[in-house]
Amino acid sequence: MEKQIIIGVDLGGTKIMTGAINRDGKVLGTPVRVATEGTRPKEVIFDKIVTSVEKVMQDNGITTEELKGIGIGSTGPLDSNEGLILECPQLPTMHFFPLKDELSKRLGVPVLLNNDANCLILGEAVFGVGRGKQRIAGFTLGTGIGCALVFDGKIWNGATGTAGEIWCSPYAGGMIEDFISGHGVSALYRSVAGKEASSLEIFKLAEQGDKEALDTWVAFGRHLAVPLSWTINIIDPETVILGGSIAGAYRYFGEAMEAELRRNICPVPAEQTPVVLSTLGDKAGFVGAACLMLT
Repeated sequence: MEKQIIIGVDLGGTKIMTGAINRDGKVLGTPVRVATEGTRPKEVIFDKIVTSVEKVMQDNGITTEELKGIGIGSTGPLDSNEGLILECPQLPTMHFFPLKDELSKRLGVPVLLNNDANCLILGEAVFGVGRGKQRIAGFTLGTGIGCALVFDGKIWNGATGTAGEIWCSPYAGGMIEDFISGHGVSALYRSVAGKEASSLEIFKLAEQGDKEALDTWVAFGRHLAVPLSWTINIIDPETVILGGSIAGAYRYFGEAMEAELRRNICPVPAEQTPVVLSTLGDKAGFVGAACLMLT
């Protein structure tokens, strides 16, 4: 009988969130969330991951015999084929750490590793807002911009494992992440208002009706339309998914983004290709990581 339970680990520089799902995508019990403390020794961080997985198993009565495996969605860069964390700025003590092999060895089950942005969109594609669609492009908007491509329920990693790494693409005298990121929102606000504020502060100002903040989000939406239009014109996905913390400001940038986007993509997708918001919330990371074991 095929094993029915999978554990997913969402590994970031600030938190580790671990949970179990069954093959239908149902989350079992309550996920475990702990602080990563990303500058601690690699052994400490690795033990946190192991302890989190063991707690999820204990809380849900899961045995090793029932567990299909563990998927990890980690901040990168990574070598997903070899299961290595590379020179990751958010996990500076874990550079070139063989996380996949070490975790598999410690817990005695198969382990797969991929980028956290890829996993978030994979979770939405398989069990979230993209369920039932075969060709999906997704963008995570937060500290930076992440892009993931999911075809037939599988992440398309590309020839070197860097498919979707558009953050460094040239744009407006710099690169696209200079505009589409948390610090990009702050830079846009500085150019509009001549003042300093974080993206969260600018969001709160927009909630209060502040004109300069609202104008900042309109500018952000127009800039965001550019990488979306590149991707739609090249990939022709059925759906585009937006996730990440900055996607929470969609009501302030969505209209401007849509108007600019529809002007810059081919006529048929301009009429047919929806841009939708992620629906799995903070579960998307570990659910998507678990989905690595389904592919």
